[in-house]
Amino acid sequence: MGQVYVLDHPLIQHKLTFIRDKSTGTKEFRNLVQEVAMLMAYEITRDLPLIEVQTETPVATATTKVIEGKTLALVPVLRAGLGMVDGILTLIPNAKVGHVGLYRDPETLQPVEYYCKLPPHVEERDVIVVDPMLATGGSAAAAITAVKERGATAVKLMCLVAAPIGVEKVQEAHPDVDIYVAAVDEKLNDHGYIVPGLGDAGDRLFGTR
Repeated sequence: MGQVYVLDHPLIQHKLTFIRDKSTGTKEFRNLVQEVAMLMAYEITRDLPLIEVQTETPVATATTKVIEGKTLALVPVLRAGLGMVDGILTLIPNAKVGHVGLYRDPETLQPVEYYCKLPPHVEERDVIVVDPMLATGGSAAAAITAVKERGATAVKLMCLVAAPIGVEKVQEAHPDVDIYVAAVDEKLNDHGYIVPGLGDAGDRLFGTR
């Protein structure tokens, strides 16, 4: 079973407080989401393999380390996932970016894929699916399915805030996928919003309602 990692670094938790705050405006909200995503990327890449290389410093030859082999692919779930990408790219500028678009069928309430574009050789990459909210888990599970169907074998999920039912849904559908979150909240309300949550991440990122 994939692990659930709650990233409790003080900077992440501090910034998450202001992301939650309903008085935080669009510009500040967007900046904070990018900053938290960058800090989370630092943690999510902790297990990347390293190899030793020889480096000529101004003084001598040193045995140093670089990341081995695989390059990263970021796959934000449209649209809210876009708000986390620039923060991650600040830390990992060589990462490739794909996109998965989903909408909810009004009758079945199930997620339906309408767009998926991934970097080449996705089977050789470590893929991080990115979405600020893990509510029911339906969209996240469908997004992970979409990247796996196109060849991805090493997939992680990064979210800001999750509800327990969403975590369970993803673990049930994809037991091989580790989940990284800044917080696991109490529950979903009757409208499918995470409680206490942070509202609608997409609307707050892009100034829509």
